[in-house]
Amino acid sequence: MPHFTVVPVKDRSQSSYDSLEGLNRVDYRDTGQDYPDHQDTVSSDGLGNHKEDSPFLNSADAASKKNDFYDRNLALFEEELDIRPKVSSLLSRLVNYTNITQGAKEHEEEESAEASRRKTPKSPNMGTLMGVYLPCLQNIFGVILFLRLTWIVGMAGIIQSLLIVLMCCSCTMLTAISMSAIATNGVVPAGGAYFMISRSLGPEFGGAVGLCFYLGTTFASAMYILGAIEIFLKYLVPQAAIFHATDPHGSDSAMLNNMRVYGSICLSLMAVVVFVGVKYVNKLASLFLACVIISIVSIYAGAMKSMTHPPEFPICMLGNRTLVRDRFDVCAKTVTKDNITAPSQLWDMFCLMGNMSSAQCDDYFIQNNVTEIQGIPGLASGIIRDNMWGNYQQKGEILEKAGLTSVDTHGALENFGMYVSADIATSFTLLVGIFFPSATGIMAGSNRSGDLRDAQKSIPVGTILAITTTSLVYISSVVLFGACIEGVVLRDKFGDAVRNNLVVGTLSWPSPWVIVIGSFFSTVGAGLQSLTGAPRLLQAIAKDNIIPFLRVFGHGKTNGEPTWALLLTGLIAELGILIASLDMVAPILSMFFLMCYLFVNLACAVQTLLRTPNWRPRFRYYHWSLSFLGMSMCLALMFISSWYYAIVAMGIAGMIYKYIEYQGAEKEWGDGIRGLSLSAARYALLRLEVGPPHTKNWRPQLLVLLKLDEDLHVKYPRLLTFASQLKAGKGLTIVGSVIQGNFLDSYGEMQAAEQAIKNMMDIERVKGFCQVVVASKVREGIVHLIQSCGLGGMKHNTVVMGWPYGWRQSEDPRAWKTFINTVRCTTAAHLALMVPKNVSFYPSNHERFTDGNIDVWWIVHDGGMLMLLPFLLKQHKVWRKCRMRIFTVAQMDDNSIQMKKDLATFLYQLRIEAEVEVVEMHDSDISAYTYERTLMMEQRSQMLRQMRLSSAERQREAQLVKDRHSLVRMGSLYSDEEEEVVEAPPEKVQMTWTRERCEAERRNRNNAPENFRELMSLKPDQSNVRRMHTAVKLNEVIVNRSHDARLVLLNMPGPPRNTDGDENYMEFLEVLTEGLERVLLVRGGGREVITIYS
Repeated sequence: MPHFTVVPVKDRSQSSYDSLEGLNRVDYRDTGQDYPDHQDTVSSDGLGNHKEDSPFLNSADAASKKNDFYDRNLALFEEELDIRPKVSSLLSRLVNYTNITQGAKEHEEEESAEASRRKTPKSPNMGTLMGVYLPCLQNIFGVILFLRLTWIVGMAGIIQSLLIVLMCCSCTMLTAISMSAIATNGVVPAGGAYFMISRSLGPEFGGAVGLCFYLGTTFASAMYILGAIEIFLKYLVPQAAIFHATDPHGSDSAMLNNMRVYGSICLSLMAVVVFVGVKYVNKLASLFLACVIISIVSIYAGAMKSMTHPPEFPICMLGNRTLVRDRFDVCAKTVTKDNITAPSQLWDMFCLMGNMSSAQCDDYFIQNNVTEIQGIPGLASGIIRDNMWGNYQQKGEILEKAGLTSVDTHGALENFGMYVSADIATSFTLLVGIFFPSATGIMAGSNRSGDLRDAQKSIPVGTILAITTTSLVYISSVVLFGACIEGVVLRDKFGDAVRNNLVVGTLSWPSPWVIVIGSFFSTVGAGLQSLTGAPRLLQAIAKDNIIPFLRVFGHGKTNGEPTWALLLTGLIAELGILIASLDMVAPILSMFFLMCYLFVNLACAVQTLLRTPNWRPRFRYYHWSLSFLGMSMCLALMFISSWYYAIVAMGIAGMIYKYIEYQGAEKEWGDGIRGLSLSAARYALLRLEVGPPHTKNWRPQLLVLLKLDEDLHVKYPRLLTFASQLKAGKGLTIVGSVIQGNFLDSYGEMQAAEQAIKNMMDIERVKGFCQVVVASKVREGIVHLIQSCGLGGMKHNTVVMGWPYGWRQSEDPRAWKTFINTVRCTTAAHLALMVPKNVSFYPSNHERFTDGNIDVWWIVHDGGMLMLLPFLLKQHKVWRKCRMRIFTVAQMDDNSIQMKKDLATFLYQLRIEAEVEVVEMHDSDISAYTYERTLMMEQRSQMLRQMRLSSAERQREAQLVKDRHSLVRMGSLYSDEEEEVVEAPPEKVQMTWTRERCEAERRNRNNAPENFRELMSLKPDQSNVRRMHTAVKLNEVIVNRSHDARLVLLNMPGPPRNTDGDENYMEFLEVLTEGLERVLLVRGGGREVITIYS
């Protein structure tokens, strides 16, 4: 048994094998060096070995770097390593992938160019709590919780308020589930909802919804600013008001003007802060979040304390009406001072000056008592029973407590300002629109995906936990407010009944100022965050370059700050500030956010139902039915809250969608809509495969055969013009061409030809597909196109090809032989054929025929093609004003009058308007002209055959002289191979030159004059004479009647069954169409294409 010894051999840097094979080793180990250029390069480690920095190579450098990728173990793949990197290289590149964060922190870090060069990119290290949960909490909790939730509970009651909260929170929860599925389906670069929607539904939907999301975020900043100004003017510094009401009814307008002035000032200051130092906004985010949490905790603490020690906030009631508490000091009609009863300030408000006996007082004031009730009865008081049901009010309606006795009389109008009244008319739908913004903000986690350590885990967990937490807070707050606070106080939006205190602040512990100050800072912080995020979202949309007019907003400062986007955001936010009412701005942003959430759900549902191979989310707890439910809820909430705002928002999104579709840049993002189109196309194609279309559904599905010149330009572009006029942008159009050669060698040429044809199709406005094939012979390529173009039921049924111009002058018969072969192939495939003759004279798409005729010469029945084509052409603006005339030919034994009546009836039943005329063709003798024309045709054909024969003989003689043992060409002189491949080298066969062969060659040369005499004495074939007679007679009739027609449509006779008469067939077609400017030769496909039935 043999023994083997393994001896280790030291591996030299250049072994003998390397030298023999010419290979260079590649060292893929990381040397730890830093490279200033992060482009795709192959660098050196300093030891003579090359180091691959990136597997993604520039193809332009492939040739120069080719040897750098040779490896001893990958010799089989060495020629492809420039385009197909090694797995190790690919994995190392993917591991080092970092996504750019969308925050402003990075922009601030890059302000100094020197500092940015020294900085090494930080790896994302934020977890679920800090990266997703807390930012979502901060964005969800906002101004509505502190300023409007008590009012919503008072107006709608606890039951309907819980329904509002459940509807809004269920909508956002379902959206969060869909968002989690999308966010965990691969790496999510920074960009949030816009990135997810645009990459899932395509640039059109992405741009439309991205702009809606941007507008929603911008109006959110306006809403937060209005909330902050409301807190500032109502509860912090009321004396700062600039405008004051001159009468009780003017208080609302004065307040709105104050909001506009201070809101504009606040917006300007915030925009300056965002422009100058965004990093301070990020640093203060934790402070703003702390304010929110402390405020919420103080509400719960106050509610618990109210069980035993309810806070003292008495409310003054006149009868059952609520009085504005800060207008007087004592809640009584009279006061006792030094044992003297005197009128109180309240008396003075309702009565004219004078003593108590003779004073003229308001009737309601006199007949009703003044009482004082507790504004915060507390959790144990049982007030929850009174607040269970809704109490919606009209604008100007006075807040009344149902349980108090009251004498219902009309009071003086001038005393209306003493009562607390509703400032707007309320309804369930209005409250839904006002509350929904307090459920938004769920995208905060996905917007920070670039900062997260594990975005695919943190985004679903953090977002769903945040929504659960906020939903519980909202539900518990609704119950606590209804169980602790008096109903008239709940319905008092601005706290007029509790001495202008914030209503939710009256419940808080230890002081109402905790809520006032905390809510002020939280709304300011939320406004800054919105004003920071909105410009960056607009910049991301602009940089995607899908909306041309937004390109300017993709630029900013040198560090990337979106200056122009910030300016536009400020202007749009100012529109919201000028509205000045928080209750009117909230439904607007609800529309835009609901639109965004709707498309997030749609994106998830589409991807799930399509089951695309790339749809593999790590988040498993989703289903398409949940996404559809969320989408339905979003749509329902849009129309519930404000149907006219919903229509406006959908109109804006629709206009943006259509604008991007027609004007935007083409983007291929692998989106779901493209997949949906593929699925729909597959379904439709399978349905079409069931059987051939009914005659009523038949329409010309075109295969246009184009010829390209040497520079790969379309030789006859008017063929495409004619196709576009015939199709009017509808139906299937395939434009095909053939490149002669070998596929491996001509692949680049084929791609260039396809691009040239597509460009020409765009110019001529032909909507369709392009197909270029490479074949060794042109006629074989055309046959391949006729056989294989189209798919399933969407195959062509009509072939359009050009006329072989100059076939008479050319000695090369390939052009007309290819033409006739194509005619035979279309006939065999039962396809219709159209041959536009003199196509260069056909009108362009910019021309208009204001008059003229389209003449149809219906000689034989072809299934109705001749009737249908003029009708289709007249749908296009070029031919619309032309009249249609139909001529048919009657023989001597036909009743021409009856034929005309029958044809008119047939056209009436076809619903085609046309003039009808029957042309009688009398039997006549064959004229001398016809005989001469036939003789000239046959002589010419015979002469060309002799010329080709003598040409071949001359070539053979030259070869014989060159070498006695010559190499001659074998095979027929007229074989297809010789005609198709003229320049092919002859098959070389060794022949022996004998005396007999030499004498035969001499005899052939002596026979040339004899062949010429035979040519002159040639008599024409009788069948050819008959065909020429028909062609001449028909041509005379057609030219006589249609010489001034805009277009003449004519039955195209079929080629002869015997191929020997092919050249004569071309002559017959020439004679038939002689003297006509524009002719369309039409040949039916063997089936009916038009019907009289409905």
